[in-house]
Amino acid sequence: MLDAAFKALFQMFSPQFRTVLFKSVGLAIAVLVVLSIALYRVLAWATGAGETWAEGALGTMSHAPLLVLAKLLAIATGLGIIAGAIFLMPAVTALVASFFADEIAENVEHTHYPLDPPGRALPLARAVIQGVRTALLAVVIYVFCAPFLLLAGVGAVMFFVATAYLLGREYFELAAMRFHPVDEAKALRHANRATVFVAGMFIAGFVSIPIVNLATPLFGTAFMVHMHKRIAGGGRRELLEPARRSLSR
Repeated sequence: MLDAAFKALFQMFSPQFRTVLFKSVGLAIAVLVVLSIALYRVLAWATGAGETWAEGALGTMSHAPLLVLAKLLAIATGLGIIAGAIFLMPAVTALVASFFADEIAENVEHTHYPLDPPGRALPLARAVIQGVRTALLAVVIYVFCAPFLLLAGVGAVMFFVATAYLLGREYFELAAMRFHPVDEAKALRHANRATVFVAGMFIAGFVSIPIVNLATPLFGTAFMVHMHKRIAGGGRRELLEPARRSLSR
C-alpha cells in the first residue's frame, strides 16, 4: 500500500499528469468559488431579511444595534464560508475526480502496466452520477458530524473516518469500473472493504492538507488504480520486472 501511495505521488509530478493537474485544480477552484458565492448570497439575504423584520418588530430605535449585529453576522458568514470550503473539499474533489478519472487512470495504466489489457473508459454520465452521489452523501455526513467538532477531537475523528470511507469507496470504484461492470466493481470493493478503507485513509490524509488537496483527484485515482491492480490480481509488468532483472545479471 505504501508502494502504491509513493508511485501515485511521484507520478503526479510527471509531464503526462501536468495538464490533468491544471484542469482538475482549475475545476475544483471554480466549483468552490461558485458554491461560496451562492452560500454567501443566501446567508446575506437571510441576514438582511432578518434585520428588516427585527427592526419592524422592535421599532426604529433598534436600527443601530441591529446594524452592528448584521455586520458581525456578515463577518461570521465570511469565516463560515472559509471553514465550509475546507470541510467541503472532499466532496468537491470527489465530484472533480468523476470528470478526469479515466484520463488519470489511462496514464497510470500506460506507465506502470503496459502489458495488462487497458481499462475501458466509463461513460461520462455514469462517472458524473457516481461523483455527484458521493459529493451529496459527503455533505450530509459532514453536516451530521459538524456539531461534534465542538467536542475535543471527536468531530475531527468522525470527519476523518467519514472522509476515508467515502473517498476510498469513490476512487476504488472509479478505478474498478474500468475493468468490471458496476455491480461487480461494488462487490469487489465490498469484499475488500477493510483494505479499501485503509487505502481511503491515505486519501483522507492527503485531502486534509490545504492547497495540496486541490490535487486529490490525481493522487486518489492513481493510488486506487494501483490498489485495484493488487486486489484484482493485475500488474503483470510489475510481476515480470524481478525476473527481468535476474536475467539481465
